[in-house]
Amino acid sequence: MGEKQDVNKPYELAVKYAKYYGGKVEVVPRVPVTSLKDFGVWYTPGVAQVSKEIFKDKGLSFEYTNRWNTIAILTNGTRVLGLGDIGPEASAPVMEGKALIFKYLGGVDAFALPIRVPDKERFVDVAKVLEPALGGINLEDIRQPDCFYILERCRREMNIPVWHDDQQGTAAATVAGLINAVKVVGRKMADVSVVFLGAGAANISNARLAMTAGVDPKKIILVDSKGILQPEREDIDKIALQNPWKYEITLKTNGDKKKGGISDALKGANVLIAAATPGPDVVKTEWIKSMEKDSIVFAMANPVPEIWPWEAKNAGAKIVATGRSDFPNQVNNSLVFPSLFRGVLDIRAKTITDEMAVAASIELAEFAEEGGLSEERIVPKMTEWEVYPRVATAVAMKAMEQGITRKKMTRNELMETATVMISHARNQIDVLMRNGVIPPFPE
Repeated sequence: MGEKQDVNKPYELAVKYAKYYGGKVEVVPRVPVTSLKDFGVWYTPGVAQVSKEIFKDKGLSFEYTNRWNTIAILTNGTRVLGLGDIGPEASAPVMEGKALIFKYLGGVDAFALPIRVPDKERFVDVAKVLEPALGGINLEDIRQPDCFYILERCRREMNIPVWHDDQQGTAAATVAGLINAVKVVGRKMADVSVVFLGAGAANISNARLAMTAGVDPKKIILVDSKGILQPEREDIDKIALQNPWKYEITLKTNGDKKKGGISDALKGANVLIAAATPGPDVVKTEWIKSMEKDSIVFAMANPVPEIWPWEAKNAGAKIVATGRSDFPNQVNNSLVFPSLFRGVLDIRAKTITDEMAVAASIELAEFAEEGGLSEERIVPKMTEWEVYPRVATAVAMKAMEQGITRKKMTRNELMETATVMISHARNQIDVLMRNGVIPPFPE
């Protein structure tokens, strides 16, 4: 952890493989086709009867078509993966990567849908007209505060689960990591002081869920590009008008009314959760040195964290987490969104609540603890695929408890269904690779 790694290799390979494979996902049939005669059932004339049944009961579209397992990854490319406003076309590789993770880790049929719709009102309209085709929508990489508005409208006005992964997924994974990191350093959630660097979609949601998990709001400080958020800041009225979500979190936090910048906020703090500008050197080593002993640092910017893990450790941090898979403690929403959607799709949920996200956090934390916690293990690894059916089950159970599902299942049925679906997706990829349908990596 203390040595610098080859951090440029993933970029080189990503470009090379993107050109070679021409995309990451494709449509694969679910049904057998032994001859063209089979299309008399799968298409005309047989399919007409299926359509008639759905016309009489639209709910049957979740049973007779793949709508129940299909979601769209919907973005306008205005805030992509630490790259900023790069537009819908340039966002497509990121969305395809997400679709691949959805399939491999959740058994979910997700497809990338970048749209040229920068206006938030029109974006909601597009999402709503897509509803009949989908079991859910994953909102992705949308600038703030538009992302807050779009999510609220869609959740209120649509009858399928709509989720903004940059908010809810990141928060669920972060809170899971925080729960266990605090345990490793021998502290309690109610006692730690937490500084959030960056006050965008991710950290506003991170702070909100951290409070739900037991962090004292008065011991939370958020810092944006202009400094510490506090009610007496000169631009507070502007924030209230332009970003009411940011204003609300400002009023709930910073009990000591601290002023200044990030260096002032971090003095004596226990935890830093950075979701800001990609680094390196956005977070200085001297700031880490000013924190309390056995500090916890989450440097979550992608593709480059705000500070390299080895630099944070050398500056005194006890636990360091990032959003990258090539470093220990990957606190990444990939631990959440595949399994969460697996759960909500299996029970045909109508929405996704904050309580369901917290249920995912708790299950993730418990799974990691069962395997043994350490400075370099506060959350499960993405390779521990057994965690995904468990999180799916926990989320689905919470949804049924809240009465927002079209279908009821027992815990055992949920666990079995999720396990079968995820195993099927992984086995499918394995079979395609072994038979050369998916060619090996080029030399």
